[in-house]
Amino acid sequence: MRLLVCVAVLALAACQTPPSIPGPPEGNTPSPADVIAASKPEEWRVLDPENTLYMDFPGKGRVIIEMAPEFSPKHVANVKALSREGYFTNGAVTRVQDNFVTQWAQAADPARPPKVGVERLDAEFTLPRAAIANFDILPDPDTYAPEVGFVNGMYAARDKEKVWLTHCYGMVGVGRENDENSGGGTELYVIIGHSPRNLDRQLTMLGRVVQGMEIMASFPRGTGDIGFYATPAEYQRYADIKVAADLPPEQRTPLEIMKTESDSFATLVNARRWRKDDFYTKPVGRIGLCNVTVPVRAKQ
Repeated sequence: MRLLVCVAVLALAACQTPPSIPGPPEGNTPSPADVIAASKPEEWRVLDPENTLYMDFPGKGRVIIEMAPEFSPKHVANVKALSREGYFTNGAVTRVQDNFVTQWAQAADPARPPKVGVERLDAEFTLPRAAIANFDILPDPDTYAPEVGFVNGMYAARDKEKVWLTHCYGMVGVGRENDENSGGGTELYVIIGHSPRNLDRQLTMLGRVVQGMEIMASFPRGTGDIGFYATPAEYQRYADIKVAADLPPEQRTPLEIMKTESDSFATLVNARRWRKDDFYTKPVGRIGLCNVTVPVRAKQ
């Protein structure tokens, strides 16, 4: 049983009991497809085109990133400014480290400096806990944080003072040097392997890939140090990174995401927690934050 901690916030006693882990459903658990098929239209939300990025790889397809401006407003605004000035045109994946990250940048030679956007911003690692009201808590214990859950479909964690995004599979972050304030969004990365949660609160998190992870995870691994490609000839080129709102509607990819506060999402998570079918015969009764998949589908 998790220890209940009461915290004084602004001289007010804030004492809240974490939700208990739901018990197992009767019989075999429903599959994700079953839960999605039984869900209601109001349990889904459409991606906001103003906070959605399209990264198009000729011959491979489109990678779609949903950004999280509530967590990193300055970096999200800067990435949109860089996109709109053409900074990312004919950019490239420059690093693919196995079981870790795929990283990309402008990769021009010579480099084109930003005209509207900037190269460096102050880090946006965490927010005050009170800044995020809609935290959909996952009651299962976590190794890296007192509480974990979801904020608008983003994987998140918090303690008694701060809230932050986490390094789960598919989450997108901002590359930087040793200086915490040396990143700005000119280089980005996505987690393609086992979740490196030790990076939480060490880098600014920008959002997550909601479509196209099969592209980002399948590039040849870099042969240089920490997975960087040894020569530009190995770069994996993308045509551009565009804000979805800047494209005409017929060129957009309409997607919707299951709301993490919905009954169907709770059913889905509990079914994964207690998975039981012809193959899974020993239910675990627990689930890790990064083992939960937030459903995405074509807009219905």
